[in-house]
Amino acid sequence: MTSKIKVNILADGGDNSIITSDGAGSFTASSSLASSVQSVGGIQNTPAFAVKEVAGQSIPNNSSTKATFDTIEFDTDSVFDLSNNRFIVPSGEDGKYYIQGWGNIPGLDAGEIGQVFFQKNGITISNTIVRNYLQGTNQLFRMITSTLVELSATDYVEFWYYQNSGESQTVVNTYFSGFKLIGA
Repeated sequence: MTSKIKVNILADGGDNSIITSDGAGSFTASSSLASSVQSVGGIQNTPAFAVKEVAGQSIPNNSSTKATFDTIEFDTDSVFDLSNNRFIVPSGEDGKYYIQGWGNIPGLDAGEIGQVFFQKNGITISNTIVRNYLQGTNQLFRMITSTLVELSATDYVEFWYYQNSGESQTVVNTYFSGFKLIGA
């Protein structure tokens, strides 16, 4: 046995229409209901992007080097500038953003340092420094960093590396992504 409730108007206690039906299966939500649904359950966390470096990138010894990327996995609002390897906040999208990045350096020896960090408009905002305590040579070293950052239109964020192995190393599996959490 099934039950049905048939109504053409769903109203609140003040007799204000929340949802109306045309009787043929189509309904219209009030503007206040539609905006409430979007602000609570319909959060889309955009703009958002994810890029990666498939080919690998040489990182010189004892030098900070900006990560390069050759593949865009997704970019909801065309916010990643692949030619300059940076995420740029578009007009009207000021707010708080979550950003993360990682990569592998396969040639660090015991005691050597690897570092990943972000720069906002050329200034370091997040920094992860790790000393390799693994014994032996040519250890695969994965470095990961993430941060929450307040960004405004035209701000840009870049992902950087540093290593001090005594020679150049090739970073592999580099990944950089981010998305807007909330507006300003």
